[in-house]
Amino acid sequence: MIDVIITSYKEPNSTLRAVNTFLNQYLGDDMRVTVVDPFPEVKKFLEKKIKDKRFNFFLDPGEGKAYALNFLLQEMPGTENDIFIFTDGDVYVSNNAVREILNKFKDKKIGCVTGKPVSLDSRDSKYGYWSHFLFAGIDRVRKKLSAQNKFFECSGYLFAIRKNVIFDFPLETSEDSIIPYLFWKKGYRISYAENAEVYVKNPSNLKDWLNQKIRNVKAHENLKKIAPEMPRTKSFFNEIREGWSFLFWFPKNPKELFWTKQIYIARLYLYFKAFHELRRKENYKDGWRETEIKSTKPLD
Repeated sequence: MIDVIITSYKEPNSTLRAVNTFLNQYLGDDMRVTVVDPFPEVKKFLEKKIKDKRFNFFLDPGEGKAYALNFLLQEMPGTENDIFIFTDGDVYVSNNAVREILNKFKDKKIGCVTGKPVSLDSRDSKYGYWSHFLFAGIDRVRKKLSAQNKFFECSGYLFAIRKNVIFDFPLETSEDSIIPYLFWKKGYRISYAENAEVYVKNPSNLKDWLNQKIRNVKAHENLKKIAPEMPRTKSFFNEIREGWSFLFWFPKNPKELFWTKQIYIARLYLYFKAFHELRRKENYKDGWRETEIKSTKPLD
């Protein structure tokens, strides 16, 4: 059984698109698509629009994304040949995503598979360019580490795992970081399905951009407490080491070169701000998207 779990937060129109993208590309009865959302009105909207018997709705109790996923890991049992695919309601995947992910799991040593985030934003705007720049860096690192059979973290926008291997994970950090490590500890490898694309609307102003990125930094800093021995693929020093060469080859014109210099400054500032808030005990909280930003919502 393939269980697609789509976590959303009061974004019915974009979630409808996310659901249909999966239902339309995989016609077998051995797939279910479950939306996790804390709003009953979203349930009512989706059940009116979707008549496919493979669609389900789980009313999130409102304790956070990690809490809901932990519950479903235990409530949807299977064998190690069965698959969970995790994604969000405010993104959608390419028409070959399920096939590309399942192909990776033909290797029994693969425990986690992550897709490739692709920015929906125009490269002609500063924040759109920043999203393309950062996603290109992530793509390059994952290709290298996957080819070397080394550990790397997955993308919360789209990743998949084998069932019946783990049944819960810590709530104090992001699931796309800690779950791959739990599989890695059990002897499984991580694979990058670069042709399984997931299309993402990114923040379009500095306030929203900082809000999103600082939350991510805090989640990763919690890993020092939860899994201190975990190899770090997302950190301040790794960004400097892996991202330095981008300054020379990614920009295509003087405007993009100027924006590239700005993003280096912005990344330095967000790390400073995140560490400052952590020192003030403003820690990462899994509140799902109550504090997320409107500029990342594509349809709602």
